[in-house]
Amino acid sequence: MTTIPTQWELPSPVPHDLRALYSHLHPVIQQILYNRGIIESEDVAEFFGHRVRPDDPFRLIGVGEAVTRLRRVIKQKRPIAVYGDFDADGVTSTAVMVQTLRALGADVIPYIPHRVDEGYGLNTGALAWLKKQGVEVVVTVDCGIRAVEETAYAKSIGLEMIITDHHSIGPEVPQADVVVNPKLPDSKYPFRDFAGVGVAFKLAQALLRVEDNAPIAPEPVTLTEEDLLDLVALGTVADIMPLVGENRTLVKRGLEKLRQAHRPGIRALAQRSGVAPREIDATAIGFRLGPRLNAAGRLESAVLAYDLLMAPTAARAEEIAYQLDVLNRQRQSLTNEAVQWAIRELGENPPENVLLVARQELNPGIAGLVASRLKEYYFRPALVAHLNGNEARGSARSIPQFHITAALDQCSDLLI
Repeated sequence: MTTIPTQWELPSPVPHDLRALYSHLHPVIQQILYNRGIIESEDVAEFFGHRVRPDDPFRLIGVGEAVTRLRRVIKQKRPIAVYGDFDADGVTSTAVMVQTLRALGADVIPYIPHRVDEGYGLNTGALAWLKKQGVEVVVTVDCGIRAVEETAYAKSIGLEMIITDHHSIGPEVPQADVVVNPKLPDSKYPFRDFAGVGVAFKLAQALLRVEDNAPIAPEPVTLTEEDLLDLVALGTVADIMPLVGENRTLVKRGLEKLRQAHRPGIRALAQRSGVAPREIDATAIGFRLGPRLNAAGRLESAVLAYDLLMAPTAARAEEIAYQLDVLNRQRQSLTNEAVQWAIRELGENPPENVLLVARQELNPGIAGLVASRLKEYYFRPALVAHLNGNEARGSARSIPQFHITAALDQCSDLLI
C-alpha cells in the first residue's frame, strides 16, 4: 500500500505589529488566532468569550421575500418540494427545511437526487417529475445557485422557485423567484461562510420567528430554533466549513444538542460510530458520523441518510445506522483500491500542472475522495472521472493556489 507523504503547511508568522498589540497572549495562541484570520481586537474578544450571536436572518437578501412567499403557499395549501443534495450538508439541509415547513403545516415532500443516475443539483427530469406529482413550489437547499438553465425550465413548466445555497456565484445568477445566498455580490450580511445547512437554518429561523408573532399553523408550533441546531452542527462540520464567526456559535450550540441525542437517528449513528453521545465533538463528526452519512449518497441513495435523521423510532434508526456502517466500510475499501490504481496510472513522472485520471470501473461516488487523496499526495490539482461511453463524470480537488472552479468556468463550453 502506498503511503501518502506528509505535506507540511507552514503558515506565515504573525506580523510584528500584531505581536506587540497582543503581547498579553502566548505566542502560540497569537499564531493560532492569526492562522484563523482572527486579528481584530473585537474578533479576539468574541472568540474567547463566545460572544458571537447569530445575526438577524432578515439581513440576508431574499429571506424576507422567501418567508412571505412560503407563508402564503402554506396558507393556500399548495404542495412544496425541498430539493437537496446527496452529501451530509445537503441531507441535513433537507431535514432542517422539511421539519420546519411541516411544523408550520405545509404539504411538503423531500427530494434528493441520486448521485450516479442524476448527478449534482437541479435536473430537468426531477423537476418534471415533481410537477407531475402536483408540486407547485420548489425550495432548494445546498444547491441551485448555478442552475441557470434548470431554473428557467422549472419556471417554464409553472414551478415557483426559491433557491437557497452557499456555493460560489457563477457568471450568471438563476432567474428564480427568490435567491438566498450570503455570497451574492450585493449581500450585506456580516458572515459569508455558512454551509448549505447554515443558509437553510437562517430561513427556518426567520419562518419560526414570524410564526411566533403571526401564526398560520393549524396547531401551536412546538419546534424551536434550538431543535434544529444539532443538524446545523452535523452538516457544517461534515462539509468542512471554517469554525469561525457565526459558524462557531451555531456549531457550539449544536454540539450541545447532539450530545443530548434527542433524535433516534443521532443515537443510533453515534452508537454505530463507536461514540458515546455525550462525547460527540467536531472530530467525531468529521471522522465518524459524517463519513457514514456521506456513504449513503456515495454508494447508494442519500435518502437513506435523510431517513436516519428523520427516523421516528429507535428500531428504524438502528436498522438504517447498520446499513450506513456497512456502506462506509465498502466506501473505505473502494477508495483505497482506487487511489492505489490512480497512483500506478500516473507513474513516477506525473503531469506538472493538473492531474487527470479516468476509468470505467471507478465508482462515481468516490471520485471526490480519490481526487482529494491525489491532491494531497502530489500537491497539485486533481480531476478524477468515471467513464461512461463518450462521457465522463467526475470530481476535482485543488490546492489553495489554484481556483479550480474558476478554471472550469473558463472551459464550460466543453462541459456537459
